[in-house]
Order: sequence, then C-alpha cells, then structure tokens
Amino acid sequence: MGKLTSRARKALPASSFAGPNRSYPVPDRSHAANAKARAAQAVKAGRMSKAQEARIDAKANRVLGKSKSRGK
Repeated sequence: MGKLTSRARKALPASSFAGPNRSYPVPDRSHAANAKARAAQAVKAGRMSKAQEARIDAKANRVLGKSKSRGK
C-alpha cells in the first residue's frame, strides 16, 4: 500500500472515501482492500454496524472492480 500523506488525503475528493466524514480513503486498490479489512475488524470488535460495513465494502468493491452480481 502506498503512503497517503496528510496533504494528499486532504486533496482527495469526497468520492474517494468509503466511510462517513472522509474516513476509509480508497484512492487505489490497496487502500480499498485495507478499508474492507479494517471495516470487518471494526464489526467484529463491535465498533461498527454490519450496515456501515456493507456501505464501505460496496464502495471498496467498485474501486477493486468487483461486481455485486459475483457476490464478492
């Protein structure tokens, strides 16, 4: 995963984030995969709902090129 500096993160458009309040940046495939993993961890720890995880996964899947029809 490439380093995302504070300056680069601030320059990203809101559409480059999968979570609320500009959380879970997904500017590339590695960040998208990481967002999915961190969301799953947060659900398991009780810090996030399954619905929030589903929204993050859907946005990350678009970046990863995974379609909803394949169930991935």
